[in-house]
Amino acid sequence: MVFLGHNVRMSGSQTQTEPEFGHSRPPRFRAAESVARALEGWFPRHRRKLPWRENRSPWRTLVSELMLQQTQVSRVEERFESFLGLFPDARAMTEAGEDAVVAAWEGLGYYRRARLLHAAAVRICEVHGGLVPDSIDALLALPGVGRYTAGSIASIAFGLRAPIVDGNVIRVVARLEAVDATADDPSLVARCWDRSEAMVEVATSPGVLNEALMELGATVCTPAAPACDRCPIRRECAAFKTEDPSAIPRPKRRPVRQEVHLHTVVLRRGDRVLLRQRPPEGIWAGLWELPSLEDVARLDLPAIESGFDFRIVDLRPLETFKRLLTHRAVHFHVYEGSTRIRRGHWCDQSAASGLAMAKPMRSLMDRRVWR
Repeated sequence: MVFLGHNVRMSGSQTQTEPEFGHSRPPRFRAAESVARALEGWFPRHRRKLPWRENRSPWRTLVSELMLQQTQVSRVEERFESFLGLFPDARAMTEAGEDAVVAAWEGLGYYRRARLLHAAAVRICEVHGGLVPDSIDALLALPGVGRYTAGSIASIAFGLRAPIVDGNVIRVVARLEAVDATADDPSLVARCWDRSEAMVEVATSPGVLNEALMELGATVCTPAAPACDRCPIRRECAAFKTEDPSAIPRPKRRPVRQEVHLHTVVLRRGDRVLLRQRPPEGIWAGLWELPSLEDVARLDLPAIESGFDFRIVDLRPLETFKRLLTHRAVHFHVYEGSTRIRRGHWCDQSAASGLAMAKPMRSLMDRRVWR
């Protein structure tokens, strides 16, 4: 199966465009067969024992791939089985509803993925009778599934000859051919899709090969201090012959973080506090929080008191802290105040525990509200 042209991969909250090869397709990958054979022989003996590799099913593979986008393996490993216990198949997830999926996703970050996973489950039920589809085109039509995710599911769950490219694969291929480029250089990404396709076409087991490529990048061909002495393809690797294999590829440019100031107010009524749902777009979209005002700078007390659509009085500061996200530095300025308002969602600890919140907000409430 040939994958050329312009493709879009959803990764966390970002959309990445995979460039087309056009007339600049790289030279033929002559080492494709030897590399594929070496990796397929290496993987069964050296793979990590991860929950989504046990009791395999297309649904478990789909869920794991969405979870692993922009989230560390160790965190997903901790949460995977409990999450699948709540949503063992697409129909169970559809019937539970989006809010339940987002709440169960708490702590994994990039909550848009939870909504996309639920939307994919709905489509699987409506179009495919509750079963994850086994064709590339049908997988690509699922919300949140781009070229990489479709290739991973197709090869691992169904044995199709579909290539994959993620950060680990880019690093492995760049070092194999000692490509002098940044990891996000479009020409390098295009070369990696070409090389991945060449290898999967000659593989005995496409799924094993693709998992081996990712595993090699995650455990051996790491960004810093690669363990070249343990690499099964070092004889084919051009970077291995250089003085510093870790210098390939060159690192991506670090994103410039936007400074955000979140002014959060604790408002009590007996054993309940007022909670609000964030807007459907932007940071922590759709999650629940204590009433908050967002600004590019810190606001003074009169601006905070007058910034809500209801009156707040007796405002006093509690604490200030900062959390770093990929693209934002969020400064939390926490206050306690009083209000006579009765409308809105006044929740006790039990009710609040069932609402999806960003991890910093949940930690703040545990520390300041339910003390």
